[in-house]
Amino acid sequence: MAPAADSTQDEAVQTVQGPIRVPTVIVAVNFARVPKKRPRLNARSIRERDGNRCQYTGKVLKPDEGNVDHVVPRSRGGPNVWDNCVWASKHINSLKGNRLPHEAGLRLLKIPKAPKELPVSALIRNAHDIEDWRLFLD
Repeated sequence: MAPAADSTQDEAVQTVQGPIRVPTVIVAVNFARVPKKRPRLNARSIRERDGNRCQYTGKVLKPDEGNVDHVVPRSRGGPNVWDNCVWASKHINSLKGNRLPHEAGLRLLKIPKAPKELPVSALIRNAHDIEDWRLFLD
């Protein structure tokens, strides 16, 4: 009979012939080209790009205090792209409505840009807080 998998290190998959260890980390030693990717366009990525700051007032916001503002409103043909989206306080965003910033008496602190492409390994998050991954991701 095969020895049981050490449950303190790895998970195991039970098969007819016995358990097979499933490692929590696999390290690729030789990798010719690391693929690059831009973060997805979503509220979290925009908030991270803008440093949790309202792009009109500069105030640091908690995640629930802000939302995505389209500089050129979608109702006026503004696209849903990195260069047209900023993180803004909900209060300021509601005051701006479907107007351009200058029409609402607002000025952007910095012009929004798409983030640079990053190695895909930089985009991996340890969402399940797997301890073994910390060495590679932190």
